[in-house]
Amino acid sequence: MNIKQLLRLRKLLLLGWLLAAGAGTAAPAAPAPVALPADHDPAVRLRQPPAAVERLNDLRGQRAFDYHEKKPDAEIPGFWGRFGSWLLRKFGWMFNWLGDYSYDGFWRWVIYGLLGGAVVFVVLKLLQVDLTAAFGRAPRRAALDYETGGENIHELDFATLLREAEDAGQLRLAVRLGYLALLKQLSDQSLIDWQPDKTNQTYLRELAARRPPLRSPFAELTRQFEYVWYGELPLSPTLYADVRTRQRELGQQLGGTAAGRARAAVS
Repeated sequence: MNIKQLLRLRKLLLLGWLLAAGAGTAAPAAPAPVALPADHDPAVRLRQPPAAVERLNDLRGQRAFDYHEKKPDAEIPGFWGRFGSWLLRKFGWMFNWLGDYSYDGFWRWVIYGLLGGAVVFVVLKLLQVDLTAAFGRAPRRAALDYETGGENIHELDFATLLREAEDAGQLRLAVRLGYLALLKQLSDQSLIDWQPDKTNQTYLRELAARRPPLRSPFAELTRQFEYVWYGELPLSPTLYADVRTRQRELGQQLGGTAAGRARAAVS
């Protein structure tokens, strides 16, 4: 028997001895369960001092500690969109009465259409567009040798034209002539820069910058003139007398101001 065979035999004997030793060793016994005594203590109560509770509520109310995500408001499409939404809310009872919510979009566009038509009507009136001719009706003409539009206020004989308009019963035209006479007085005193293509609102801004106390009465007369002339407000003799009285009062005030400045310049 050579050396290699002796070494192999030795390894086999060692392996057999290890296996026999492992089989003869008993496994450790599991530990026995230990019974714990029952807990008879009362339930634990969380104490919250009043000061701490008050402080906590105060912190909750601060925006810096508000971690809730807020949804961004829906984008409102401009002024008319907001106004249309407001009208829809105000007239929601009408939609409920109809009982068909599928028409919400339809009524929304109806309201937009009405608003758009009103804006166009006001703009055309301010531009003095003859709407009666556009619909095939002949416009009403004054029985006078005087045509409105494009006139030069510095070339008109207002006293004569006003008397003729009143005698002919053309009260709306008389209100217009009285207003133009006021514009001439304001222009003569350099309180406005009169131009045929300027608007009344431009004259109001110029007057407010140069003689602020006169703006309020002139603004009221401007509003009355626009209602009567552009809005075709029916004029009774009583209403006409009231408007002309206010025009004369402002005209006299302007005349007194001009006379006072003239006396001051002479002295």
